[in-house]
Amino acid sequence: MGHYFARGLQAAALSFALLGSAGAKAPNIVFILTDDLDAAAAAFMPVVKSEITNQGLNFRQHHVSLSLCCPSRTSTLRGQFSHNTGIFKNELPDGGFGTFHQKGEESSTFATWLQDSGYRTAMFGKYLNGYPDGGPSTTYIPPGWTEWMSPVAGTPYKGFNYTMNHNGTLVNYGKAESDYLTDVISRTAQDFIRRSVDQFPDQPFLVYLAPYAPHAPATPAPRHENEFRNLKVPRGPSFNEADVSDKPSWVRAQSLLTDTQIKDMDKLYRNRRRSLLAVDEMVQSLMDTLRAKGQLDNTYVIFTSDNGYHQGQHRLESGKMTAFEEDLLIPMSIRGPGVPAGRTVDHITGNVDYASTFAELAGVPTPSFVDGRSLVPFLKGQTPPVWRAALLLENKDGVSPTLRNAESPLEPSDPFDARIAPTGEGPGIDGFMGLRINDGSTYIEYTTGEYELYNNNSDAAQLRNGYKSASPFAKERLAAWLAALKTKAGAELRAAEVQAP
Repeated sequence: MGHYFARGLQAAALSFALLGSAGAKAPNIVFILTDDLDAAAAAFMPVVKSEITNQGLNFRQHHVSLSLCCPSRTSTLRGQFSHNTGIFKNELPDGGFGTFHQKGEESSTFATWLQDSGYRTAMFGKYLNGYPDGGPSTTYIPPGWTEWMSPVAGTPYKGFNYTMNHNGTLVNYGKAESDYLTDVISRTAQDFIRRSVDQFPDQPFLVYLAPYAPHAPATPAPRHENEFRNLKVPRGPSFNEADVSDKPSWVRAQSLLTDTQIKDMDKLYRNRRRSLLAVDEMVQSLMDTLRAKGQLDNTYVIFTSDNGYHQGQHRLESGKMTAFEEDLLIPMSIRGPGVPAGRTVDHITGNVDYASTFAELAGVPTPSFVDGRSLVPFLKGQTPPVWRAALLLENKDGVSPTLRNAESPLEPSDPFDARIAPTGEGPGIDGFMGLRINDGSTYIEYTTGEYELYNNNSDAAQLRNGYKSASPFAKERLAAWLAALKTKAGAELRAAEVQAP
């Protein structure tokens, strides 16, 4: 009986803390993380634009530090760069859910912090690549989640014929229109919000919603299959770049794209846009549900992606993982109580900043291991007195035939990945580390001893590698700044971000 009495006191204390002295409930958080959505494609989502971007802040210089699903999603959960999580790939031995689980890193994420403070937490959709392989069972639920639904088998990337672990029960979905994965997680999220408000009115909630769209093969919902019939990949200045003589050797080794490759790319581009229509509808349904339950004015809604995506730039087939801006720049908008509407933030921000932001919004402390910064000052219409001047970029091993595992139905490769897989053709991506600097420049050091330096303000397409013409002082300064960042963590890393040595 004493045990239940103690739990009652603990619950009462949590309830008091969450309500605060003024009696207002702590804010809800709805975090929507798309898969492989580049900033350019996000501009064509009218609901996201009208309901989130125009009603809140648009972070125009929001980047990932490593453009790959699992490393990025790990940085999102923990607020750490990959050199501190040890997650650089989507699969073992230095990536994937199995590595994350073995390292015990799931024991401290923004989900555990908020759940421990009294939040109801839910994760619906894609978690970490490889889940649940490497975990205790197919019904394993990582720490920190009150409710859970994530695919464990089948072909979730194709949108149909998959199996979900739904709160510890395996549920099969087939090929009926109602089984389309984006719609399933949308309905589940709406139901969670309704039940949370009705059954737990004093508890705030966190919803982490992770659709697979528009990741390849980017299967659209059946209702959208015939949209955008004439769309093609934009033929920008860097598309199938004719002269790559100033680029690193792995780019110079790429052949010009063939007509067949470009035709396939156009097809994928259309399907990516089609698959986003259901995501836009999902956003509308969520906003309608929040309004109907009287929660919109007390909810922060965040829309973003795990990484960007290139299609044809610099002769590259569809994919990610490079240091080019198409892969690093991602959409990110936030609306919520007190957030200025229709404004933009031009400071360099990153996926390492979500965890600190959610912690501050929830009023919970951030662990000392966290590398990222809280975005809350921006949400209050303020400019932080001290902010990073550079974001670390890291892809230490790149991609090569020896580093790519065989494709599995649950984790298909991208077209560009497949081309450099053991059975494919062409060169891989050399490993690199670098800086995305607030002045608009990108600096990259490759493991081959090659360098890139772009002025993205005057050369948005990154056609001119200016490293050779840079002054010795500038080169030394950039190298020293990167060296000061790439091994640091926590407060020391944040201090090193502020200015070059």
